[in-house]
Amino acid sequence: MKHPVLLLTASLLLAFTAAAQPAAPTPPADARFQIPATDDGLPGAGPITRADWFQKVWTQRRSQWAMRTAQDQHALVFLGDSITQGWGDDFGNRFPGVKAVNRGISGDTTRGVLFRLQDDVLALHPAGVVLLIGINDLGNHAEPETIVGNLKLILAAFKQADPHLPVILCQVFPSSATRACPADRIKKLNELYAAAVKGDPQITLLETWPLFANAQGEAKPEEFPDLLHPNPAGYAKWAAALRPVLATLGFVENTPDDFTSEPGFVSLFNGRDLTGWGYRPTTEEDIQAAKRWQSRDPHAAAWPIVTQAVSFDGRTASDDGRYVAKAGRLIVTTPPEYRKIQVLWTTREFPRNFILKLEFRATPNTDSGIFIRGPQLQCRDYLLAGPYTTLTKYRPQDWNEIVITVRNGVAHCTCNGEVLEAALPVPATGPIGLEGDRGQMEYRRILLQELP
Repeated sequence: MKHPVLLLTASLLLAFTAAAQPAAPTPPADARFQIPATDDGLPGAGPITRADWFQKVWTQRRSQWAMRTAQDQHALVFLGDSITQGWGDDFGNRFPGVKAVNRGISGDTTRGVLFRLQDDVLALHPAGVVLLIGINDLGNHAEPETIVGNLKLILAAFKQADPHLPVILCQVFPSSATRACPADRIKKLNELYAAAVKGDPQITLLETWPLFANAQGEAKPEEFPDLLHPNPAGYAKWAAALRPVLATLGFVENTPDDFTSEPGFVSLFNGRDLTGWGYRPTTEEDIQAAKRWQSRDPHAAAWPIVTQAVSFDGRTASDDGRYVAKAGRLIVTTPPEYRKIQVLWTTREFPRNFILKLEFRATPNTDSGIFIRGPQLQCRDYLLAGPYTTLTKYRPQDWNEIVITVRNGVAHCTCNGEVLEAALPVPATGPIGLEGDRGQMEYRRILLQELP
């Protein structure tokens, strides 16, 4: 029986085929690229689509890819179903300069991906993988536990092929109960995905579900007209969410930041390394704060204990890899534990009044913070993670400017000119700190001007 989640309309299929498949010679028939008639002996568990239309698309796309295996070596591979296929082969020119290939097949499932993984992906010796898969499994009434079992097998195959292959695992996008994919089942699946990759530094989990979900946890019609596939606006948001992680992995934005400091300001970050920054000893107050945090989130990692001050002068990364200097950006990387509180401090303290300016860019739902002599100003993906959810000038997954003016023990803080805190009390002296908690945060152009 055909299921609506697995079907695209004839017009959508035609559009995908026209946009993604230029004229090409008809490839020879090959049994490798046909769907087995039964599940006997197939890896994994759960559904594989076998509708006539799907078999045609599956065989056609896989046969054409096989003819490009040598050409597509060491590419960044986008792997998934119709949502991935919908990017088109050129990805709408959203990743210029990146050698990227599309390995999405409309209607595919985690078991289907597992079956075709060797020929379609691993044979390319990919430089990285962006994976989004699972919605069609749910639409075929597979249990989340079955789906995550297949995901684990897919990830294990990646590791066996290349223990250092970076994988960006996108959370399954929201859909709708009308497409047999209600919010609670998608949320359950995403929870299992997160648990499956927790503690694995090879996998970066990207929070694409809250990026797209409405208040009820379902897809927004203005971005998912059929409540399953994103429109151009949806793809633009997905590309923007991926870009910071792709930059950290070295696929994009590899040239130095072309920036000149403002007159009267000194740079606290030279753009090349972590000179002037380090870890400070963990205080009892830190430990108590971590315990309160863990009481609210039993899965949260403990605050790392630092027994003595550590300087990272001349280093491009902290010893644990949590903070990285790259191409003008001070990156707070995504913690494998999902949440892990850590703070990088300036080795210098600032007793005088000052103006601090910096820019930040956050992946979806990221939680970070700027410590001003000790007290914290929340610096987050504000519209998703709060607490300043009514900002009108905040640019999600793009660069935003924070300006903090400290006078006489009070900090006035703005984001793109909008007030975050009008009068935040701060101590008489202390360092500047950048917190890591959840998701990836990037900082750049960190400037400070001392005032009379």
